[in-house]
Amino acid sequence: MNQTDQGYLSARAVTRHHAKSFYFSSIALFGARRRGAFALYAFCRRLDDLVDQPGTDPAALPGLLDRARELVNGLFTRGEVKALHPWPETELHAFLDTIERYGIRQQPFLDLIDGMQMDLTIDRYATWAELDLYCYRVAGTVGLMMAPLLGTTHSVALSHAADLGRAMQLTNILRDVKEDLGRGRIYLPQEDLRDFDVSEENLKAGVLNDRTRGLLALQISRARTLYASAQQGVPYLNGLGSQRVVRLMGEIYGGILDVIEERDLDVFSARASLPTSRKVLKLAKVMLTPNPRQLRLTAETAA
Repeated sequence: MNQTDQGYLSARAVTRHHAKSFYFSSIALFGARRRGAFALYAFCRRLDDLVDQPGTDPAALPGLLDRARELVNGLFTRGEVKALHPWPETELHAFLDTIERYGIRQQPFLDLIDGMQMDLTIDRYATWAELDLYCYRVAGTVGLMMAPLLGTTHSVALSHAADLGRAMQLTNILRDVKEDLGRGRIYLPQEDLRDFDVSEENLKAGVLNDRTRGLLALQISRARTLYASAQQGVPYLNGLGSQRVVRLMGEIYGGILDVIEERDLDVFSARASLPTSRKVLKLAKVMLTPNPRQLRLTAETAA
């Protein structure tokens, strides 16, 4: 087995361990596209791990991000695989094979690193626009990375792909409110806290009243709008299984919002997750519902 094949196997293991919903959804993909999805996820996960390892000296973090940028530049501009401890070199070979196979662009990876930089310096977001930028950088970028692998580079489709990532990140923020508070972070926009008269002390105390529910309901509404936008991009996807995997990701992560609502918007007592039984039902729904008609785009319209 060569290094690239070993890297794909390692990337699959990383995805299965760290991203259960994504791994479950990947069942709709086949062959090289499925392996490529694992390679992309593992690469992004390793980037995040560079700056999120226990015991890492905070003073060293900016330097680690600079090394990450150098790694990305080397891979994209020179096809250079350079070991970066503790990153398995084999996974970099699989990643390089994926970006070359599907023509994936460099900029989303640099934007992702900029989002990681935000996490080093920002623990509050003043406005929804600022939080939305963060959501784009740390997750919307993943949609842009995935789009060519799923069969499109159309500009309209890329916008919808980024919206899926933004929606998923906002969903994560909602279900991780308590955990983030424990780390001294509040991602909910400060302007929204003021508008709903919810103090940081209220959040830390887990106060659940009409004002808090209004604050959380606003974020859920924003996330659902983004999920709806993401589904508008599905007809642009031409890869085998691509439409179903995007529909399934929207169903599963959108289902987390359903769980939060079923708990009367209580995000403090337990972390919301979608049980496997409900994931299976959503898989059946997606597999049994016809895909929307694919858009066949000429080179001129896709430019």
